[in-house]
Amino acid sequence: MTSEEIISFVNTLDGVLILRPAPGDGTPEISWGDTFFYYAPDGVTPTASQPFATVVTKDYPDDESSRLDRPGAFRVNIAAGKDAFIRWTGHAPREPVSAEVDPSAADTVIAHPVYGSLGWLAVVNPGERTQAATRELLRTAHHLARSRHERRTEPTA
Repeated sequence: MTSEEIISFVNTLDGVLILRPAPGDGTPEISWGDTFFYYAPDGVTPTASQPFATVVTKDYPDDESSRLDRPGAFRVNIAAGKDAFIRWTGHAPREPVSAEVDPSAADTVIAHPVYGSLGWLAVVNPGERTQAATRELLRTAHHLARSRHERRTEPTA
């Protein structure tokens, strides 16, 4: 799967706002070239929520273990929730891990190297082994983001 295939897939989900920071748009330079997915049916970037998934194309400060400085490397990061996290890692997000998975391993679902304790999963260069799982996890993250949005915007009695 390419990053463009991931972006195209997420674009088919309802209510998604895709942000692709670039020079001249006022976003921080570090974010240029990356992609951020929000559930925002009104098309306005939510101020009270994080993206439900991202595609990053480079190492960030304190997040270099995936070695995204390699040619063609990228990582899809997915807030797929506690249940999916446990299913894929075998432990709860905040539980200590005895055996670590190489965060630079391609085509492998892993706990996000920085945000795993918050239930985020990640895949470096999703390929044949993880493309179906990546789509499933993105659908799950989208569903969770939509549910949070609906709870926040429900009129109170």
